[in-house]
Amino acid sequence: MIGLTGVAGSGGLFFALVMGTAAMAADARDDGQAGGPTGAGGGVQTVWLSSLDLSKATQGWGKPQADKNVRGTGPISIGGRKFDRGFGTHAPGALHIDLKGSCTRFIAFVGVDDDVKGNPAASVTFEVIGDGKSLFRSGVMKAAQPAREVALDVRGIRTLSLLVGAAKDGISFDNADWADAKFEVVGERPETIEAPPEEAVILTPKPPRTPRINGPRVYGVRPGSPMLFTIPATGDRPMEFSADDLPATLSLDPASGRISGSIRKKGEYVVTLRAKNALGTAEGAFRIVVGDQLALTPPMGWNSWYTHFLGVSDKIMREAADAMVSSGMINHGYAYVNIDDGWEVKPGASDPDFAGEARDADGNIRPNRKFPDMKALTDYIHSKGMKAGLYSSPGPLTCGRCAGSYQHEEQDARQYAAWGFDFLKYDWCTYGEIAKDKSLPELKKPYERMNAALRKLDRDFVFNLCQYGMGEVWKWGAEVGGHCWRTAGDLGAAASLWGNVDGIGFSQNGLEKYAGPGHWNDPDYLLIGHIGWKGTIRPTPLTPNEQYTHMSLWCLLASPLIFSGDMTKLDEFTLSLLTNDEVIEVDQDPLGRQAARVSQIDDAEVWAKDMEDGSKAVGLFNRGEVEQKVVAKWSDLGLTGRRIVRDLWRQKDLGTFEDRFEASVPRHGVVLVRMRAE
Repeated sequence: MIGLTGVAGSGGLFFALVMGTAAMAADARDDGQAGGPTGAGGGVQTVWLSSLDLSKATQGWGKPQADKNVRGTGPISIGGRKFDRGFGTHAPGALHIDLKGSCTRFIAFVGVDDDVKGNPAASVTFEVIGDGKSLFRSGVMKAAQPAREVALDVRGIRTLSLLVGAAKDGISFDNADWADAKFEVVGERPETIEAPPEEAVILTPKPPRTPRINGPRVYGVRPGSPMLFTIPATGDRPMEFSADDLPATLSLDPASGRISGSIRKKGEYVVTLRAKNALGTAEGAFRIVVGDQLALTPPMGWNSWYTHFLGVSDKIMREAADAMVSSGMINHGYAYVNIDDGWEVKPGASDPDFAGEARDADGNIRPNRKFPDMKALTDYIHSKGMKAGLYSSPGPLTCGRCAGSYQHEEQDARQYAAWGFDFLKYDWCTYGEIAKDKSLPELKKPYERMNAALRKLDRDFVFNLCQYGMGEVWKWGAEVGGHCWRTAGDLGAAASLWGNVDGIGFSQNGLEKYAGPGHWNDPDYLLIGHIGWKGTIRPTPLTPNEQYTHMSLWCLLASPLIFSGDMTKLDEFTLSLLTNDEVIEVDQDPLGRQAARVSQIDDAEVWAKDMEDGSKAVGLFNRGEVEQKVVAKWSDLGLTGRRIVRDLWRQKDLGTFEDRFEASVPRHGVVLVRMRAE
């Protein structure tokens, strides 16, 4: 049973090698291959790690290699020393091995492979854990450093874990080696196994049947631009909606809670929203800010990429919009239904779904055959009370080699508005072939150009800069009109997803000074539930605890909450992660602060975020492989006196505490709480 949620050990997803309770058997043949079981009275034999089935290994890049570096281009080599045997891997990853009860010693040499010698980005950590206890830690190891020897007595240990981490600086060039790794055994041959299963425990209580108004409490719109906002509210239907002090130029549908219209005069309008059903009434203040700022809270919605990739279609988008309503996600603040790459014509394509002329005779961009009527599609999404998003690139082609917006920026912006879109993701892609260099003016130029085009429209677009953090975009993204910007590379829908969630998510510390209402750091989408990877749609490789951590950390970071899982496979556990209103409230708080790390002891970290009401949202994270106690001290949080601590996932007060709050947090786990004055 999970406690709460978590993240990977010493800086990334670790390479975990777990061994069970028996002993390994092998004969010590000259070719290094392990033999069969040793008979009664047999002596100590050697089993080389590379002789085991490595196919169950997961890692951050590439494939596991026996007796070669991870690229498979040569022998294992560390600090100029070559090794005949070993396991070439890449941080982070995991392999689990049943020891069979008769292993006496584990011996290896560890380090960064010379294949990446001279690259300063190459840095990894190694750890050995036996039955939940740390037996060896290498610390951070860099390219060209000499190998470190590991020699451990493992008699009586039921499971052994060999871990490789990304040293908390990303996974680029993290080619790692377990060189001459071997086990001394007196019995049965060891066997690789899958990772132990983790139960998906639902912590989020069901919403009450009485009305509750959820979602953002502030909304930004430009003067004269159309407004569309559906009041997010849970509770039994039918439900009747009303509002006090709603501007006369806006209308509210009492049955759906949909607010529409426009306001021409700049200013701040404070409205009281009400929701009523047969069991009760709820009300809440709502501010409409008419001015130059949009996205006053982080955008919430769905994007097609990590499920459908280039296979997205009109049918898929309509089904996603339907599911947003039928699942109830719309009642928790999810508002955008966004098409990613794959809607455009692909120049030169033979596939009839993508073939054709990319632009008409007047130069207007044309959708491919999968999208017969873009205006009808946005009208459909709007009729459901939600907004529609689109994707393009400033380059001549998108990342999927479809038509981009290069030299057609104003024309495309006008077309997107005519179709009725509300959100634009603008992906760098082939603009790298156009830019003269990676200087700041060149990085800014394509986004300045599209922003200028968007601002001429009589329709609001949330502008998402997708350029992977180049040039420290968080420092200038708002200057070029961005409302949110990617801070790093893709999380990627692969077996190594945990390492990327860990490496990218926890690297956001220090960026909090650049986030706030109207301008948000974006570490990529929510990849929980079912996502597309290895060519099929399958359950996310994140464990239940890792999914809790993913959602908790993104909310603390005030990140856009854009889910990219399969909307047709929203199981109860996934919905419980996406629709916990007290957790979402941390993300949507009007103060707009991003959390920062306030303490760190090895793999235990505490992050805190100031809230508008004076409370603090606090995450106690365990980035390690073993359950441990994590302590949040008032001195680190800037608090004094007695504080009521509330568990946000369970939506339950835990009591009143003074000076500190501590919790036992499982592997890759988090305890997410909110602290308020007594």
